[in-house]
Amino acid sequence: MNNKLLKSRLRIIEKDFKVKNKIEAEGGCGVIGLASSEQLEGRYLYQALYQMKNRGNRKGGGIAAVGLSNIQLGVSKEMLNNCYIFQLAILNESYKDEIEKGYISEFFEVYDSYKLEHLDHQKLGLEVRPPEIYRYFIKVREDKLKKFIRENELEDLPEDKVEEEMIWQISFMLNKKYYSSLGEKRAMVMSSGKNMIVLKLVGYGDEVIKYYKLDDFKAHVWIGHHRYPTKGKVWHPGGAHPFVGVNHALVHNGDFSNYHPIVEYLKERNYEPLFLTDTEVAMLVFDLLYRVYEYPLEYLIEALAPTLERDFYKLPLEKRKIYREIQALHMTSSPDGPWFFIIAGHDPRLKQFQLIGITDTSMLRPQVFSYLDANMKLGIVASERQAINAILRDLYEDARIPSLYADKYWVARGGSHTDGGAFIYVYNYEKNKFECFNKFGIKITIPEYQEHYYPKLSNNQKIFNIKDDKNFDIDTFIKRIKDIGWEELLSYIESIKKRKPREAIELLTRLYDLPYNTGMKRRSSIKTVLLKALYEIFDKYLDQEYKLIDFYEKDKLHEAENSIQTLVIDSKYFPSEGEDSLSRFVVEAYKMGWRKIIVYNMRGQRFLGCGLGPNSDSLRIDVYGDSGDYLGSGLDGAEIYVHGSAQDQVAQIMKRGKLVIYGDVGQTFMYSSKGGEVYVLGSAAGRPLINSVGKPRVIINGTCLDYLAESFMAGDPLKGGGFVILNSIGISDEGEYYNLEDPYPGGNLFSLASGGAIYIRDPYNKLEENQLHGGKYVKLSKEDWDLILPYLKNNEKLFNITLEFLLTVDGEKKTYSEIYKKVIPAK
Repeated sequence: MNNKLLKSRLRIIEKDFKVKNKIEAEGGCGVIGLASSEQLEGRYLYQALYQMKNRGNRKGGGIAAVGLSNIQLGVSKEMLNNCYIFQLAILNESYKDEIEKGYISEFFEVYDSYKLEHLDHQKLGLEVRPPEIYRYFIKVREDKLKKFIRENELEDLPEDKVEEEMIWQISFMLNKKYYSSLGEKRAMVMSSGKNMIVLKLVGYGDEVIKYYKLDDFKAHVWIGHHRYPTKGKVWHPGGAHPFVGVNHALVHNGDFSNYHPIVEYLKERNYEPLFLTDTEVAMLVFDLLYRVYEYPLEYLIEALAPTLERDFYKLPLEKRKIYREIQALHMTSSPDGPWFFIIAGHDPRLKQFQLIGITDTSMLRPQVFSYLDANMKLGIVASERQAINAILRDLYEDARIPSLYADKYWVARGGSHTDGGAFIYVYNYEKNKFECFNKFGIKITIPEYQEHYYPKLSNNQKIFNIKDDKNFDIDTFIKRIKDIGWEELLSYIESIKKRKPREAIELLTRLYDLPYNTGMKRRSSIKTVLLKALYEIFDKYLDQEYKLIDFYEKDKLHEAENSIQTLVIDSKYFPSEGEDSLSRFVVEAYKMGWRKIIVYNMRGQRFLGCGLGPNSDSLRIDVYGDSGDYLGSGLDGAEIYVHGSAQDQVAQIMKRGKLVIYGDVGQTFMYSSKGGEVYVLGSAAGRPLINSVGKPRVIINGTCLDYLAESFMAGDPLKGGGFVILNSIGISDEGEYYNLEDPYPGGNLFSLASGGAIYIRDPYNKLEENQLHGGKYVKLSKEDWDLILPYLKNNEKLFNITLEFLLTVDGEKKTYSEIYKKVIPAK
């Protein structure tokens, strides 16, 4: 039945079209998606996109918005719900009348239309003038629709489905005539979906928001994109993302090698790509599977990112049978290479606005998902966690949400039996219901009994004065937090702030860093009030032991008076990189003799801790806020404490020193590292410690998605070589440690390693031989335990993960050799 729709294209598709050479695009784009139970303005994407500008080159940027305001669009609710929003991009105004006559009035009933307002592109510094956008609220003319149905024998299909196909075909014909097939680009269809718009230009994604005056424009779903350096000239907005089907738009980070086979696959189904980019064909495959073939999202995702190897055999038998059929059918249409898709869409039949994130099977591109369940429900997915937090920070500062942080962050494991490598945020506007599911339809939940903190005015709040209490014990207080209410907790925090700055900072930082049982209170809100308290001390209450400086006073920095004095840097306005960057300023401070540095208010600045040179042993840097990529890379002696999660490429080629991370780390952690002592409270994403040599000593208390220590070359740990300890511990929504069900979920553990070892905690004996590729499990010796024990004791001091906890399973104390396995290279 659905093949009839494809057959109806024979009159407009060039069946013998040649597969044109593709403009190759290197990966590294900045992508972001936002879905909310309430409409949010475009300005909330601005800072997040700005902080990922290093992922673009001003050759292409775009946004899509779904679930719009009829008032802002200047139409009735009925018109917004029933009409398609056809947006025509005119590059040559002299062709506007011809196009309107030949395509708009010829095929559509136009209920309203207007030209979009915008700023002067030259004042924004845009090198290429964006096209003029004309917006039409349309439906296919009834006589044209009936003729199309009759000529193509589509009487058995719903009219709305045929109408969607007609809009797709009309858009295709217009693009082919006025954009693709001519040397001169005259016009193109920017988007044509229901309750959805797409805008793009030759520039950055945040410049789209500025140029088209979208700061106050509201939508339930947004996606944004920066295009990264491209092999070939991006001389028009048609090469920028998003690409559209009808009711869906897709942005893409990465590229894939089988562009030509996918084009041939599409050609057989009467799809003809016009824009010469792999992102376009990705959208065409999505459109084929979702709109034409009507695949459920689970099967669509399986067709794009198949479940393979060990993960496949972890699936239930019935699911394996279905997946095997899907894989056989879509072998040539599955993108092969590093990619991550974010799709914004509207399904009028399901009454859903959708935000979908899908990662490739090998997880070769960074991605982070998040979920906030508060007065509004909010899902954000991006290339970097710091970009997610930029949106949350702006919403919090506008008093739209109660927290600077999401309730939950996670990384998808591509093509996996655990989550399928994909997550879908859905807002059902008919039921006013917002939910998040993984590929298998399993719902992401936050404990309903826990409460966020919403500031209230109170004239009789009791203050618990611990300012002069010399017997105050922070660990005893932590144990009480689960039993006290918000008012009492806030009173204690206020009292701690009144202590001497150094002591107050130490106490508040420990409360901020450590997981603990929060009872009825959301951990994200507790971290928010603690960070605000710390920032207040940094901003207002420092004494002579500290020197506070910001970007605008950086030239006034003088040499340190002594080794005790601490430099406190407000990093808010420092650029991410370059001559005036935060990382270079820290290097200058180090050269001036500063040996204790606190950096706060970080907003994704990159390379912090780089460039210090050899033998920087006397330096300690404490980091608060959202650090950026490459933190601590090349470190040779200094200590860095990250009070929160880190991003990608952390500690690459690290040589010596100490790194402590009170959260998770992103992709390619410690790539090609040569040494150093590193402690991570949470988990690593994909590919940590690849190609490491020398003697890195690392504890990851959570787990790793896959490819841990691939090609590890760190000698014999019992003779001074390197090792990794993987403790396989999770942190519950209540803030308590627990044993992960799978100590290591991936199928590539210590692959191709030639030296070093992994000491992996496996309390339930879940590790399997088929997870190894070139390694083998051996029993821990007394020498092994003596080697790693001092590091586990340091780990306990840092994170309060006790040896007793590590060696206890279901209340029963075990020996180290019963709990830990050692993985070494197989000869």
